[in-house]
Amino acid sequence: MKVIKKQRNSKMCIMCGLDNEYGVRASFYSMEDGSVATLFSYREQHQSYPGRVHGGLITAMLDEMGLRAIWARELDEKTFGVTTSLETKYRKPVPYGVELLGRAEIVKDTGNFLTAESRILDRDGQVLANGIIKYIKLDPQRIQKGVVVHEEMCYLVEDGITEIDM
Repeated sequence: MKVIKKQRNSKMCIMCGLDNEYGVRASFYSMEDGSVATLFSYREQHQSYPGRVHGGLITAMLDEMGLRAIWARELDEKTFGVTTSLETKYRKPVPYGVELLGRAEIVKDTGNFLTAESRILDRDGQVLANGIIKYIKLDPQRIQKGVVVHEEMCYLVEDGITEIDM
């Protein structure tokens, strides 16, 4: 599927922060169908049991993708939100050290609230985990006083990815 736009990375986010030594450092792409996609790998530092990623980090990725699905649909990074609820289903163990595919899309928009569906898949297309996430749209200044969004979301590192095999 065709990539429309690469999204920005932040400094310190656990999922996309390029300066976070413990983070996943995932890149996210706005896709032609209005969804968001990412190709990423968890690392050994992200484990719970040996060979498996910690459930909290799986859920964090589902949450990250849900919010970024807003940006994929709107093709900008101006709309922000705060998670109000999140339901995760763990379908199969999520391994670290292998490439995984993440996808999410907005399934409901009521003006002030959004609902996203997110999933993490292995490269064979098996769903390993999925989630339904609800957000309230908020201005970044209401989320955290003094936050300057463009200073945190400062990285746009082009990588030449123009298509992702889904």
